[in-house]
Amino acid sequence: MNDIHAEAFASEPLEAFGWSDRWAALFGAVASDDADRYPGRVIRADRGSVLVATTRGLERAEPSAALRRQAGSPFDLPATGDWLSLRRPDRHDITLIDAVLPRTSAFTRGDPGETSVAQVLAANVDVMFVAQPLAGDPNLRRIERELALSWESGAVPVVVLTKADLSADPEAARSAVERIAFGVDVVLTSALSGDGVESVAAYAATGATVAFIGPSGVGKSTLINAVLGHERQATREVRVGDGKGRHTTVTRELIPLPGGGVLMDTPGMRAVAVHDLDEGLDAAFPDIVERAQRCRFRDCEHRDEPGCAVTAAVAEGGLPAERLASYHKLQREAVVAAMKTDARLRAEEVRKWKIIHKSARDHDKRNGRFRP
Repeated sequence: MNDIHAEAFASEPLEAFGWSDRWAALFGAVASDDADRYPGRVIRADRGSVLVATTRGLERAEPSAALRRQAGSPFDLPATGDWLSLRRPDRHDITLIDAVLPRTSAFTRGDPGETSVAQVLAANVDVMFVAQPLAGDPNLRRIERELALSWESGAVPVVVLTKADLSADPEAARSAVERIAFGVDVVLTSALSGDGVESVAAYAATGATVAFIGPSGVGKSTLINAVLGHERQATREVRVGDGKGRHTTVTRELIPLPGGGVLMDTPGMRAVAVHDLDEGLDAAFPDIVERAQRCRFRDCEHRDEPGCAVTAAVAEGGLPAERLASYHKLQREAVVAAMKTDARLRAEEVRKWKIIHKSARDHDKRNGRFRP
């Protein structure tokens, strides 16, 4: 965020960033016994510190030592969109974060490596725009993945099909998406013509926080500029052949909207690794969940078991085989992520007891009771 944007943000009241009676009550429950504490919301998270909108203006803040000790993992530390309890001790040159208020939603991405630590990409988002360009056929499998993750986060997903002016048949593309996006609004947009811009803006009601996720080159920045009514976000041409290009957004940050809502811009992501999928998977695949209730076996995996209503629907043409394959893929990723978490927890438990045993041996040795 450059200095011009920072100066504009500093003049905004806290209500412009979504402050409401609900957050006031949650803050009061955390800080009722300390008059020196005050609230704020993370508008951008950087390495080691965050930029926070407060009643005192913009402030740079970092977690207090107590908060770092209490945090079980990076998941518990402040992320963009979090509401915080803050204080500024005497003779400190930076504000301290005492607490992260309970989140209403948390969009997370799993670590694709060997660890199980989840990265919080966006906190307290009410509506998640799953953006997909129509320069070619919509990527239904990616949309399914991002719908599952959005439902799991606690936000309400809305599919936004961008660059409709580049599609030979945008209505057919929308129909294809609607067939896999059960219970989800699908909006056709063109930032160049202005079609669908008002529909997108309508989701950002006063106090609501909305966010975009999607691949690089989807046209999020152009659409955000159209919603804002001015050129705020940098845009860059993408290759005509494959619609790909370099990221124009490099960090997640909150942007107050003219209608009173708050928008979180996010960098384009080539892939979103699954960290946890429980309710989100069922919400994204209700057609499979409904058929699974008619399977002969309760623990049916919908592969080659006898009496499987799901594979029967595929054989009969009522359920696309590629949709079931997508469901199985996400299910496998969720199992692997859970196994990583279990392994990490077991390793932490072993490490804790090693420390305890070492401490006991050292104590016995100091008191002459050491036994090899």
